[in-house]
Amino acid sequence: MRTNPVYKREITVSARSFRLALVIMVFNGILALIALLNMYSVVERVKMTADIQYSSFLNLYVFVAVVEFIMLMFIMPALTAGSISGERERQTLDLMLTTTMKPSDIILGKLASSFSTMFIMIVSSFPLLAVSFVYGGITLSDVFLLLLCYVAVALMCGSMGICFSSIFKRSTIATAVTYGVLIVVAAGTYAANTFALSISQMNINNIYSNTMGGMMETASSGGFLYLLLINPVATFYMMISGQTGSNQMANSFNRWFGPHPENFVTKYWVVISLALQLLLALVFIMIAIYAVDRGGVSRRKTEKKVK
Repeated sequence: MRTNPVYKREITVSARSFRLALVIMVFNGILALIALLNMYSVVERVKMTADIQYSSFLNLYVFVAVVEFIMLMFIMPALTAGSISGERERQTLDLMLTTTMKPSDIILGKLASSFSTMFIMIVSSFPLLAVSFVYGGITLSDVFLLLLCYVAVALMCGSMGICFSSIFKRSTIATAVTYGVLIVVAAGTYAANTFALSISQMNINNIYSNTMGGMMETASSGGFLYLLLINPVATFYMMISGQTGSNQMANSFNRWFGPHPENFVTKYWVVISLALQLLLALVFIMIAIYAVDRGGVSRRKTEKKVK
């Protein structure tokens, strides 16, 4: 099996860097300190009240999971948004295209190297998540689903960054557009549902004021709810709420955007959402490959004209 040369080079440079080891040590050190403080507070509470708060260990699991999710969502695009545009700025992309490597090798190699770096950090923190296993409440299937959510978020955000890095020539522009689109996906879909809910409430109030009584309808965001399927924040919240038992998906929908009928999508929301996000990641990767390949074709045509 042929190893991707871009991935091999990037991962070798990253492994030799002292910065990666330092980042892993600091990240896990902070999480370990918080875990120890959490356990110490539980022990002290037991000594004083003889009451064990098992929910504190679930809170520790939630905290570590949220920190890792935020890290993935905001650091992964930064790693990939300058990968291709950076090669253009260093004038090395044309040299890479003159080799036997295909544009797909370049894109997948860059994305895989960034994903591997983040995956190492995530896996290294799993022993802290395993602390909650001692007192129960979290199963191996929950951890597997959490890891699957991390993979989907990392691939979606990373492929988004490398897509705009392939389209734009400057890393600063590619980074800004990547985070802009990410904000639109995360906050824009929520804002769209909030806006639809407010419009629905206004319409219901107008209808109710023009009638002589009757049953008052309940406002809802309607079909805009399904925009949240591509929102990684909403997916993560639904998943972590289901694992900790603090809330149910249907109750969250009703509280946020009004009542919605339970159907196949709402029942398997997390699985369908993760599948859609992986599909979006594939679309971004295909666009990136096309953009790099188009640039290489244009360059070769220019060289033939000059000759």
